[in-house]
Amino acid sequence: MSRPANDATSLHIDTSKPHPARMYDWFLGGKDNYPVDEAMGRQMLALEPGIPVMAKVNRAFMHRATRWLSSQGIRQFLDIGTGIPTEPNLHQVAQQSAPATRVVYCDNDPIVLAHAEALLNGSPEGAIDYVQADARDVDAILEHAGKTLDFSEPVALSMIALLHFVSDEDGAYELMSRLTGVLAPGSHVVISHLTADFHPEKAQKVDEMYKANTLTLAPRNRAQFSAFFDGLEIVEPGIVAAEAWHPELGEPVPGQEDIISAGYVAVGRKP
Repeated sequence: MSRPANDATSLHIDTSKPHPARMYDWFLGGKDNYPVDEAMGRQMLALEPGIPVMAKVNRAFMHRATRWLSSQGIRQFLDIGTGIPTEPNLHQVAQQSAPATRVVYCDNDPIVLAHAEALLNGSPEGAIDYVQADARDVDAILEHAGKTLDFSEPVALSMIALLHFVSDEDGAYELMSRLTGVLAPGSHVVISHLTADFHPEKAQKVDEMYKANTLTLAPRNRAQFSAFFDGLEIVEPGIVAAEAWHPELGEPVPGQEDIISAGYVAVGRKP
């Protein structure tokens, strides 16, 4: 079990503007956020009161996808865009099924690094590591992850609620291509992603809020989302709303029947 290479005390946490990971934490009922995050979160709730339920539905999809991947024999996970820890974390779900599972988390938020000790608390049979890096710094991620994961064997690449913060201009598709290119056959890619397809007017207003706070938001339609899986075989049930992906693998989120998801999810397998 490794320890994070960077010292959290040396990293600057910018509390002058909202941060997507901290707002997500606030929507989930966490405490690792600041007044500026809550303020924007409340603006978004005024527009769509169901956002906290949507956030929990997205989190529940990650749990179910991890259980399914474990049932398929996947014993290695690379989780990029980890976010602030909310139990159960990915490694807890995976190691409950297979204690020897190896997990590498990656995020660039100093608050996540400050909680890395919680992320690194796993089973004695397995291995967990954390890398402090931007999702676009593929070389650094792979170099560090390669100390824990064997990329000659299948790996599950998890990108939960991350890619809609990476614009086309910033290389979202190139990022995915480079990452999937190093994966061995039998590896899987798990993505959840915001779309404007279901709530176009509200999505436009949220986009304006993000731009007003100099934040990037790139919701994508179904075809654009599907393009992240080029060269992969999308497993059943295909591209669906988060709550529709193998609901039998987890308990429903209270209130999910009253909302319409704001995103697509899918799992792809590398042939």
